[in-house]
Amino acid sequence: MNEPLYLSRPGGADIAAATDAPAVEVAPGIWMSEGLSNSYLLTTDEGRIVVNTGMGFEGPTHRAKYDAVDDSPVRHVLLTQGHYDHVGGIDAMRDPESEIVAQGNWAAWRADNERLNAFRSSNAAFAWMDAIVAAMEHARARSVGEGAGDVTSQSVLEPTITFDDRHTIELGGRRLELIATPGGETTDSMIIWLPDEGVCLCGNVFGALFGHIPNLVTMRGDRYRDALTVIESIEIVRGLGAEVLLTGHFEPVRGADVIDAELTRLRDAVLFVHDATVAGMDAGRDVRSLMREISLPPDLEVGEGYGKVSWDVRAIWENYAGWFHHESTTELYDTPASSVHSDLVELAGGVDAIVERAVEKVFADEPLEAIHLAEIALTVDPGHVGARAVMADAHGQLLERSENFWETAWLRRQIAKATR
Repeated sequence: MNEPLYLSRPGGADIAAATDAPAVEVAPGIWMSEGLSNSYLLTTDEGRIVVNTGMGFEGPTHRAKYDAVDDSPVRHVLLTQGHYDHVGGIDAMRDPESEIVAQGNWAAWRADNERLNAFRSSNAAFAWMDAIVAAMEHARARSVGEGAGDVTSQSVLEPTITFDDRHTIELGGRRLELIATPGGETTDSMIIWLPDEGVCLCGNVFGALFGHIPNLVTMRGDRYRDALTVIESIEIVRGLGAEVLLTGHFEPVRGADVIDAELTRLRDAVLFVHDATVAGMDAGRDVRSLMREISLPPDLEVGEGYGKVSWDVRAIWENYAGWFHHESTTELYDTPASSVHSDLVELAGGVDAIVERAVEKVFADEPLEAIHLAEIALTVDPGHVGARAVMADAHGQLLERSENFWETAWLRRQIAKATR
């Protein structure tokens, strides 16, 4: 099997908001405008089709670039999922007669996201806030944003056409087949297949980074994604035999053989993690042991730049079995372990003794144990200089060995908190 493609593609840290760089023709009559999630323009003799619109502050940027290519009416706006980086710029992109097309689960997804908007936005800020603030400042400064309203606002998805499993659009000689892929990042995920051209616009159905293990639940807080449904969606795309995949981030993936090999590896990797987790559960193994023990064999190597195998093990375990891990009676009640931290400090002879042991853990390259101990100390003395130094050093050790976007963002923020 060929070397995994993820090794030669950009990572999560390379995701950036839309700029004024011109749209790029990535297939005949298909133009890409990169951003926090790629937007695409399809030209036809009877008007334009837009796939995804970027965040609200990116919509005017994408629109200006597309108008420079073709200024005919936008006949359809197709949305591969309900995240704001796909739907936020609808108002800038739509024309009065535009049809807005979404998969039928859009309403349930939108309701879920709206009721938890404050929670999820707060929990995602550590990873995305710097990039979003910089992008909004750019949007305010650029001329195309004048008169576009508040750049912080996001469009509200109100589709004019929805479908459950499949929907076909024919316009100006182009045939587009829209196919539901509920195993994508959201339950309203869909792909767009151009059968006469061998092109599939797949958005983030496989996650933000193509060739990486999908995140079955994110650190910002989402509903769990079912691993077997993820596999089914991978198989839907693999079965198309596409020559070109236009993904949610970065350059297209080209070549039917390459695409088939990548999706086969990804499918088998997710299935391996699923089956190993279930086998471990049936054997009575606890979730943390399985997180440590389960790893992919070399022939199933995929990236872990956005999701991680260990995180997916836990997501699979909890998606099947729920919140009770059968480890401690205290799981059933509302009293956290931190409630006895002061007792531990007292028994140890004071905060300094706990911190001294935490420092030993740092020097022994046991950062997680060091963090456990430092957190005990900081519960009693939040300003303790030594404990804060341990937190910074231990998180730094973890950062040195991490290549995951979410994990590295979290670790950097924790180091910043410990050193300010």
